[in-house]
Parts: sequence; C-alpha cells; structure tokens
Amino acid sequence: MATDDLAERIRAVLPARVHCLEKKMFGGIAFMYQGNMLVAPLKDGSMLARVGKEGMEEALALPGAGIMDMGGRSMGGFVVVAGDALEDDDDLSEWLQRCLRFVQTLPQK
Repeated sequence: MATDDLAERIRAVLPARVHCLEKKMFGGIAFMYQGNMLVAPLKDGSMLARVGKEGMEEALALPGAGIMDMGGRSMGGFVVVAGDALEDDDDLSEWLQRCLRFVQTLPQK
C-alpha cells in the first residue's frame, strides 16, 4: 500500500472530533494532534505509531508491530506497524485510538 493510500485511509478513519494537522516528516507526512506527532505513514506501507514508552510492551505484543529503528537507533515510545496489519479499517482505527490515548496525555505544543 502506498503512503498516499494509507494517508487517505487515516484521514477517513480518524474520529470527526480529532483535528490533525499534516506536516512533512520522514520523507512523507506525519499526522500531528495538538502539535504532537500521532502517526506517520511510511513509504513501504507501514505506519509509525506513537504509543509512549509505557505503551511499548503492550503495542509490541500486537500483530505486525515492531521496534522503530532509525539509522541503527531505536525510538522509544514509537513502534512500526506493518502494512498488512493495517489492511482492515477496524485494525487501523484501533491503532489510531491507541496513539490518540497516549498523545492526548501530552501537553499541547
């Protein structure tokens, strides 16, 4: 799945009450909620998901989730979700809700 396709699905699945801005990041776009990164579709069809350090273990136990590695360094609080784990809109929605629960705890930027 292309980055643009996943971005369109994210826009469609986000709850109506959630207003995200889109910012160029990671060679594509990131969805920002109250100034904090929520998710970012990646070129290979996967998605960078912000779950917080406390939510890492639980998120990594889910199908398709893995540690985010940027240039040999892992990013704490972020996981990569494989594209095939996001094919169903219900699965995508669950990931977006998981990320929203964490990002809503952060101070607005």
